[in-house]
Amino acid sequence: MGNKQTIFTPEQLDAYQDCTFFTRKEILRLFYKYRDLAPQLVPLDYTDKPNVTLPYELIGSMPELKDNPFRQRIAEVFSESGDGNMTLDDFLDMFSVLSEMAPRDLKAYYAFKIYDFNNDDYICKSDLEKTVNKLTRNELTPEEVSLACEKVIYEADLDNDGKLSLEDFQHMIIRAPDFLSTFHIRI
Repeated sequence: MGNKQTIFTPEQLDAYQDCTFFTRKEILRLFYKYRDLAPQLVPLDYTDKPNVTLPYELIGSMPELKDNPFRQRIAEVFSESGDGNMTLDDFLDMFSVLSEMAPRDLKAYYAFKIYDFNNDDYICKSDLEKTVNKLTRNELTPEEVSLACEKVIYEADLDNDGKLSLEDFQHMIIRAPDFLSTFHIRI
């Protein structure tokens, strides 16, 4: 009795609640999920804001990501350092955006970033080729991949510049009713 471990200060929990779509209970559940990846690295006390970053190899091995063909790209996009290694803040951000509570526009923004492999703020044909190859696990011929990419650009490129801007992508997502149900991870 009275031995309850303090993981976060009330102010820290308030701040996490303010910048995620989670309740305090869900934040604590995600903290334990993060800690379970490397209990030797992640302390039980975050009140002093320890500087802890878990390597991508641990993040990518989580059941929620391990079978996702975009797992490395997802980790890179949500990792503040861009290398896939994650702090607790990065981890909470990733789960928040991929939660069922996140709005469509926010999900579309991050989906766009995930598919923009060369980070040039456009989804070009080479980005689409990587996307199609990941989605099909490299089972299409180069000609089939090229045809699929050309079709996507033809259908979604509103300004006819040969690549998809965030606006083009968001317009395309609006017409994809299953986007919200597929771009999420359950906690």
